[in-house]
Amino acid sequence: MVLPVDQLAAAAAVSAVDPVPWARSQMAFTLGFHIILVPLGVSWAAMALIANYRGVKHDDRDALELAQRWSKYMAVTFAVGAVTGTVLSFEFGLLWPRFMAQWGDAFGVPFAFEGIFFFLEAIFVAIYIFGWRRLRPWPHFWTGVPIVLAGVLGSVSVVAANAWMNAPTGYTLDGSGRIATVDPVRVIFNDSMPWQAAHMVVAAYLVGGCLVASVYAFAMLRGRRDRYHRLGFTIAFTVAAIAAPIQMGVGDGLARWVYENQPVKFAAIELVPETSSDVPETLLGRLGPDGQVEGGLPIPGMASWLSDPSTGRDTVVQGLDSVPADERPTTREVNTVHLAWDVMVGIGTLLLLLAGWYGVVWLVRRRAPRGRLFLAAVSASGVLAVLAMEAGWIVTEVGRQPWIVYEVMRVEDAATGNEGVWATFVGVVLLYLVLGTTTVLVLRAMSRRFRRQAAFRDDDTPYGPSPDGVGRVPDDARAPEPAAGGAAPDHDAREPR
Repeated sequence: MVLPVDQLAAAAAVSAVDPVPWARSQMAFTLGFHIILVPLGVSWAAMALIANYRGVKHDDRDALELAQRWSKYMAVTFAVGAVTGTVLSFEFGLLWPRFMAQWGDAFGVPFAFEGIFFFLEAIFVAIYIFGWRRLRPWPHFWTGVPIVLAGVLGSVSVVAANAWMNAPTGYTLDGSGRIATVDPVRVIFNDSMPWQAAHMVVAAYLVGGCLVASVYAFAMLRGRRDRYHRLGFTIAFTVAAIAAPIQMGVGDGLARWVYENQPVKFAAIELVPETSSDVPETLLGRLGPDGQVEGGLPIPGMASWLSDPSTGRDTVVQGLDSVPADERPTTREVNTVHLAWDVMVGIGTLLLLLAGWYGVVWLVRRRAPRGRLFLAAVSASGVLAVLAMEAGWIVTEVGRQPWIVYEVMRVEDAATGNEGVWATFVGVVLLYLVLGTTTVLVLRAMSRRFRRQAAFRDDDTPYGPSPDGVGRVPDDARAPEPAAGGAAPDHDAREPR
């Protein structure tokens, strides 16, 4: 069938769209999805090793069971993260071909190291999981250490690439403006890398600890207060509680680096339209069409004081008006960055208070808090921590606009010219929705099967309890489930979970 000319024109008009917003949207969506898995990939292995160490050192069967099950959950999230991370790698070439053509020689250096660490991590994940039934306890424990190291170093490598986009260095250009030489050390260890890498690694332990602890806190609210659940909660939230104050300190250092090296981004973060001293810290609020701050709660002089405590309220903060309009974020982008900053700092402060609550009770009573209010707060902390992490990346990426490489290359000069890129965005969204749903269903199915399993076994399959029922408690021998609204006995006896 031949379509009329007007229908063909209409179809062409739909497909002939500006590719830049679609390329940005697809990259943001896939990165936002992938980054949820990063904390689990970086921190879950460390938490499993803590449980493993306790199990072997103290002959603690609950801890060994916890470590074994966590390693299997970890394998699933690692596999999904490998897929989503690979998609991101391909998107650099598909969505940003002009950026890669110009800067690929430098930008690709950190990713080469990330690939090495990824393969090392994959190898030792396999050895660790299968080693539960093939290795002696201490040799098996040590096979998990490279997983932790490779996860951290791989994350640092990726962040180094992003940091290079914020502080490009380590290259020289020839007469035609192309890269002539690259210094890999300067590319990786650029000026932004130490702060960004530290911020991301600590965030991974904070977010990963909160995510895992939130599952056990919710289970404890539903009455599963046996030792297995208490141990899982304690290990995970202790990791998060240690990371919380460290993260606040690292975040403050990174913010001051931005103040000194990316003043326009800092102006967007703090909602500073004009260069001045005694700048207030504006909570919430927005930049209006006339370029003035509207609404919000200003704290007089606080933004200046936080920028440089040595000069306090006299510290001058460069405003958005210090550069031409086409060299700074748009009003909409400024409002997005400022809101994301408020969300990140606000949630971070709440998590710090929650960690303080946990620490005080632990010091006084030598045990974790068990009240319903505290457990409800921890149950929500997993989602809140993920939101804070997503908000942090929005600050980093949107705050750098209009630059893809800071003050060197603009986003519109880096994107693909393919006007049909909107179709790949729609396809990727649908694919990731299926992938995310499947991942949640698989993890829930594993959890249900684990609860039907009697206890720790050395001979089960790598990714879940054996389906043959060997080693399970017969139905008539299982402890009865607690009545609705009741609590399970708070003792160390084994219960289905």
